[in-house]
Amino acid sequence: MTDLHIRPARLDELATVESLLIEVSEWLASRGIDQWQFPPHRDRITTALRRGEVFLAEVDGRPVATLQVDDHADPEFWTPEDEPGDALYVHRMAVTRKFSGAGIGGTLLDWASARAVEEGKAWLRLDAWKNNPGLHQYYQDQGFRMIRLIDLPHRGSGALFQRPSSLFRE
Repeated sequence: MTDLHIRPARLDELATVESLLIEVSEWLASRGIDQWQFPPHRDRITTALRRGEVFLAEVDGRPVATLQVDDHADPEFWTPEDEPGDALYVHRMAVTRKFSGAGIGGTLLDWASARAVEEGKAWLRLDAWKNNPGLHQYYQDQGFRMIRLIDLPHRGSGALFQRPSSLFRE
């Protein structure tokens, strides 16, 4: 895979993060998938940028992917029985289509797992769109196990996945 550099995104790079998310949402729509068919949550992304939770992956100095990694367990998804404090959570991972299939998503997930290990977290978790079986299979291929499917009428997401944080390839 191409040499990838992952770094925290700066607040002045909000437009770059949004453009990566919009590109992927448009690609999903072209495939008939309704995931992310809304404007990016600018307020949430801005807050995460300020907290240092948004990252850009670059190839030759050009942003090719983004993701957010934090310790926020969505209370509509992760229950006290899940021990939500034992995990880091991945949100809004997007890879530009030009680099689709280059292994960047897997590298980002492994990088996030390494962060979880460094922070003493047992799990790397994420939630995915309920009706995107291709995405579910992708995460399973990356070593994640589906924990459960939650069907909330006001949310499209609800497929919950986790893998042990120590499961990453250095």
